[in-house]
Amino acid sequence: MSENNIENKTDLQNQPEKERFSGELDAASESLSEALRISFFILKIIMVILVILFFVSGLRTVSPDEEAIVLRFGKIRGVGEKRVLGPGLHWVWPYPIDEIIMIPVKKKIDFAVNSLWYYQSKKELLQTDKSKIRVPKSLEPERDGYCLSRSESRIGSVSSQTDYNIVHSKWKVTYKIDDPERFFKNVTVTDDLMPGQTYADVIEDSFSLLLRSLVEDSAVTALVNYTIDQAINSQATITDHVKRLLQQKLDQIDSGVKVVFMKLVTIKWPRQVDGAFLDSINASQTKQKTITEAETYAKNTLNQTAGTVAEELLAAVEGRKRVTEEQLEYLWSRVVGRCRERLGQARTYRRRVVESAKADAIYLNNILPEYKKRPRLFVQKVYLDAIEEVFMNVDEKIIIQPTSNAKSKEVRVLLNRDPKIKKSKSEETK
Repeated sequence: MSENNIENKTDLQNQPEKERFSGELDAASESLSEALRISFFILKIIMVILVILFFVSGLRTVSPDEEAIVLRFGKIRGVGEKRVLGPGLHWVWPYPIDEIIMIPVKKKIDFAVNSLWYYQSKKELLQTDKSKIRVPKSLEPERDGYCLSRSESRIGSVSSQTDYNIVHSKWKVTYKIDDPERFFKNVTVTDDLMPGQTYADVIEDSFSLLLRSLVEDSAVTALVNYTIDQAINSQATITDHVKRLLQQKLDQIDSGVKVVFMKLVTIKWPRQVDGAFLDSINASQTKQKTITEAETYAKNTLNQTAGTVAEELLAAVEGRKRVTEEQLEYLWSRVVGRCRERLGQARTYRRRVVESAKADAIYLNNILPEYKKRPRLFVQKVYLDAIEEVFMNVDEKIIIQPTSNAKSKEVRVLLNRDPKIKKSKSEETK
């Protein structure tokens, strides 16, 4: 140890105790003050960084297929168009002041409704050979889904009650969110999000119960207006009907959802009456085919008979339609086909009869003077001419002269023609 240090140490030891302790406190205070100053400086930097991160955390990006709603303390922020944020970068106050909800408005969501179909177990669904599936003897209302369709009206039936038929159906709905604000406000959606989930991830599951109920209600309401034959053969009409009813119900609750597409996947009668119903379908198809063929035949016959005015002319002739004489004459003038041919033949026949009557009248006027001179001789000559004409036109002539000894004047004539004569006649014609 150097002499100076030894001297300093000796001086400190020689100093009073109070002065020596005061010097040590000054050194410690300076160290503490320096440490606190550094700590406050670091704390300020951290606070600035936290404030920056706080404001940066308010930046949100809305994707092109989404729109966003900002909740400020649980209520939708903004007025008018500003209540909904479009695609792009936006800044909102970070949670818990503001909360941004992303809603997929351009995404089309497919939803299948199989609750109106009969119950099928997992084993039955996996069974490839449908003939081995055991069909229950009756429906099980607690598990089987179904709709009712009206029966055909029974003509002449005393009962005024309406019968209904059971049908099973499967549906597929494609929808999208058309109004994010109305959808968020009026459609119940769960707020419990799992880690990593977004609002869009739970929309389909949370909305499915409500949508399924509305589809079932719409299908039941629509199908009761159709017969089972119409339900099977007019699926496009029924699908449009159900889609219209579903959209009306969604609009009534202000859901903000638009039905984009709806499809009746399959529809079937109860499998317990499969055989009987197939027979009924075949009979119905045969009936409809017969009716169609009859209507086609009637229409073709009318067209071939009189052309396009056939039905109108028939109604006028039968008195089902009142027309004037001029209108009736106009309709007759427009007929074509066999009717026109028959009219032509009738007119020709009328002219021939008239001309023949005129010729007969002229002939009778010419022979009248001869008749007046010798009536008996004239009548006999006319009779002989007639007999000659008759015998000239017959193929077989059989003349039987009664004998003087004949007790009876009965004359028997064989009217059956000789087949040989008929055959020779046909060969001569050829």
